[in-house]
Amino acid sequence: MKNYKILSLGILLFFSVAASAQAFRKAPSPLYRDPIYDGAADPVMVYNHAEKSWWMLYTQRRANAQTNDVAYCYGTNIGVATSTDKGQTFVYKGALNLDFEPGVNTFWAPDVIYEKGVYHMYLAYIQGVRNHWGGTAKIAHYTSKNLWDWKYKGLISLNSAHVIDPTLLKMPDGKWHMWYKDSSKGSITMTAESKDLQHWIAQTEPAIGGAPHEGAKAFFFNNWFWMITDEWHGQRVYQSKDGKSWEKQGMVLDVPGHRPEDTPTGAHADVQVVGGKAYIFYFTHPGRKTHFEGTLDQDYTFSYTNKRTSIHVAELEFKDGTLVCDRDKPFDFYLGQP
Repeated sequence: MKNYKILSLGILLFFSVAASAQAFRKAPSPLYRDPIYDGAADPVMVYNHAEKSWWMLYTQRRANAQTNDVAYCYGTNIGVATSTDKGQTFVYKGALNLDFEPGVNTFWAPDVIYEKGVYHMYLAYIQGVRNHWGGTAKIAHYTSKNLWDWKYKGLISLNSAHVIDPTLLKMPDGKWHMWYKDSSKGSITMTAESKDLQHWIAQTEPAIGGAPHEGAKAFFFNNWFWMITDEWHGQRVYQSKDGKSWEKQGMVLDVPGHRPEDTPTGAHADVQVVGGKAYIFYFTHPGRKTHFEGTLDQDYTFSYTNKRTSIHVAELEFKDGTLVCDRDKPFDFYLGQP
């Protein structure tokens, strides 16, 4: 009888371990590569409430195009990839039609929020296609009922013509805050406030100053407001109790990972809190040793290897009062309903 009990306990333990292993859902690496231009960057994850699926919207850089200097980063659409299996597989759906004036124009780095049955998208808009960095940049506003068909609502007035990378968060008082990069003030993060998501009052003081950065992402997790910013050598973490005064923390995604394509550092990230876990989505330049590495050839063109990008996901963890991220650490990745 004693041996029978030991055997039974052993069988139960085996099946318990097997069940736990089966429940552990590993994130693919890379999570996604754009099959058309191979230049997916600046991802934002959005839950499609009607279809019960996750959509990835991203800047569709034309990495495999033979272009002068950084022209592959201009004339970009917003690409869409969707997942019906809780994030394990993302399949390219196409590119959004956001044109509101003639010509080939540039769309960068969207952020999407869902309010009262309507999706609101804010993103950087630059007229035309340029060979080198520059141009007037404004933030455009669109609305949609299904994430695919978008209605242009106009350009947001933010007291600057050099603004990109918006991120939005609803505050406890019911007002919306938008944070964005303002290049005219030295590549820092400014903020604006709105009651209706259409009329915005821009603040005159920076929300995040200091070292130049871009790609801010604001979110609420573990009873704190958080913001991450892209310093081009990893993501800087900021912490706040009220979403207004921010305390500088350490860095995440600043050390190259060892998963396939997960190197050198993580760039322009999104964060989604799902099932009590904070997942950080970011892009990498797997053909580079550093974020800014690149040499123009005799035709003033970067190589395809140097231009292509991949999307990845890792888990942010709350530890010792702040957020940390070990991008090599295995984690359970499951994109359920938010």
